[in-house]
Amino acid sequence: MLPLLPQLLCAIAEKLSRKLIAMDPACQPALQRLQGKQLSFCLRDLNLTLVISASNDSLLINMHNEATDCKITTDLATLRQLRDPSQLTKLIKSDALDIDGDLQVAQQFSYFLQQLNPDWQHALSGYIGDAAAHKISRTLSQLQAYLQEKAKLLSQLQLELVQDELRLSPTRLEADQFTQDLSELQARLEMLRRQLKQYQEL
Repeated sequence: MLPLLPQLLCAIAEKLSRKLIAMDPACQPALQRLQGKQLSFCLRDLNLTLVISASNDSLLINMHNEATDCKITTDLATLRQLRDPSQLTKLIKSDALDIDGDLQVAQQFSYFLQQLNPDWQHALSGYIGDAAAHKISRTLSQLQAYLQEKAKLLSQLQLELVQDELRLSPTRLEADQFTQDLSELQARLEMLRRQLKQYQEL
């Protein structure tokens, strides 16, 4: 039997997914393609395994250690970084992320969640009217764009701080210069090695 709190959280997540999916009828084809497939997340820091599968109207979330189509072993901090697909290779190489099974299944679930687009305006209009729902929807869209822009700016500032102020990471120009210097040094060493060999043969 599942522990009470995780069981409750799984039930809440399933209910929320059902409501969101109902607000986006266009997601049904992608949801149908997920049926019969299971994706599991083994969270090392929580000693917990979550298994996601699909029904005809929601995502089902359970906990078990049986085999699934794709198993991702990681921790919570790394899980948050998976929102950026460009980090995938880096995380795998650093052993922060381990993927066992069919990677395509993980990609299908990821694509489904990224493309899920609930019609908030239509849902709100039934409670507060079309005009107010439209205004709130527009405000939320503007807020989302604002937050995305600020997050991008913060990420850039962090990169500049690491590179320029703390000097913890080289800039692209510095890295290129280092590579060039290293190549020149290797060429000089090779030349000295040949000269030394010629001297020894005299």
